[in-house]
Amino acid sequence: MQIISGVHLISGLVVNQFLIVDDDGLTLVDTGLAGNEKKILKYMAGLGHAPDALKRIVITHSDGDHVGALAALKAATGARVYASAVEAEAIAAGRMSREMKVSGLLKLLMGITRPLFQARPAQVGECVTDGQVLPALGGLRVVETPGHTPGHVSYFALSASILFVGDSLVSTGGRLRSSRGMNTWDEARALESVRKQAALGARIVCPAHGPVVRDAQFPQV
Repeated sequence: MQIISGVHLISGLVVNQFLIVDDDGLTLVDTGLAGNEKKILKYMAGLGHAPDALKRIVITHSDGDHVGALAALKAATGARVYASAVEAEAIAAGRMSREMKVSGLLKLLMGITRPLFQARPAQVGECVTDGQVLPALGGLRVVETPGHTPGHVSYFALSASILFVGDSLVSTGGRLRSSRGMNTWDEARALESVRKQAALGARIVCPAHGPVVRDAQFPQV
């Protein structure tokens, strides 16, 4: 589904991916669960693009629902992979960059569902840093947004006033909320990241979970 010209939403089983279409190639924000590469490649084909048109895969963080299809997509397309250093280390090891805060029955349930969220190890080609600008969508700025995970990053395109926030923000009922709860590494840092994101003035916010939010109103934190 096209969000704006050159930006498409690819809805996955539990997480959104976003495809940026530029004249010189495609950029994908996150990859979804293992096996999701088929859906992404099919979507690209529907737009008339072969696998090797995907030049960049930019990762917000290393959770399995965001990098599960990374190894397969990288092999199929030859795309260069970008992530923060902290998340890149976790991706290379096929693990998350922090432990979940769970116990009791919830821990048992997570143990049962863990195989769904596992990801094959993959190598990140470039470790990104705050303020770095990638050649996509007229300049895609890296924004360090730790909290959900230690090395979580978002990506902001000033030219389109669009912000890809991964799991640093979730949308429910057309409203945005910060990352919190058992899967959040540091809730105080998560709130700091929301303040940082709000200052960017993005008009469109693209979260990994929940609908895209237009004319975005950030949480008051």
